[in-house]
Amino acid sequence: MRRDEFFAEWSALHGGAKIEGIVRGWLTISFHLAKSLQAIRISPNTLTSTGVLLALALYFVVDRFDVAQPFYLLLALTLLALSLAADGVDGSLAIIARKGSHFGAAWDAIADRISESLWALVFIALGADFRIVLSAWLIASIQEYVRARSAGLGLKEIGIVTICERPVRASILAVAIVAQLLLVLSKEDFEIPSAPISNTFASLWLVMQLISLTMLWRRTTASLKSSN
Repeated sequence: MRRDEFFAEWSALHGGAKIEGIVRGWLTISFHLAKSLQAIRISPNTLTSTGVLLALALYFVVDRFDVAQPFYLLLALTLLALSLAADGVDGSLAIIARKGSHFGAAWDAIADRISESLWALVFIALGADFRIVLSAWLIASIQEYVRARSAGLGLKEIGIVTICERPVRASILAVAIVAQLLLVLSKEDFEIPSAPISNTFASLWLVMQLISLTMLWRRTTASLKSSN
């Protein structure tokens, strides 16, 4: 499969979403990774399951070990990147390998929600206020439900990529981990303060997620009204 064919199929599966900017860059990377995984006969469902296990390992590391140690923060950052990559490339692999299925689509959606729940727990383990994190996670879940429910109602042409899609959520957590790592490296005796840096990024996530849900809701309601 050529890259332009892959882009076309991906767009069709995502409500006609435009492939440009960051999305185009990520899909190009995803395309090449998926081609390599196809060559070694890794299945999309195996990759999806691997992403969940990596997210679980990420939470275990941050929750059980001392995040005032640079090694564990670097390990957490690596696990987050691998988890996101696995969760993001599985759909591309299904397209390229022509192995899309109803079971695979359902498991991919469930796995995404499990992984994002674990990412939220990581935020809390880093010291962020659980009320901020819970609010952001809940709004993100509502956003994904709106998108899934709209598809269930037969709405195929939403065609919008909001400012806080799944890769952006992971990126916010990644920056929070990097910020804490820089603080650790700048202080010999680092202790998580009463107002940890992770709170700032959790609050940013909440604000961006509110804007994101509003964007999707406005586009979805307009599309639903025009389809009646």
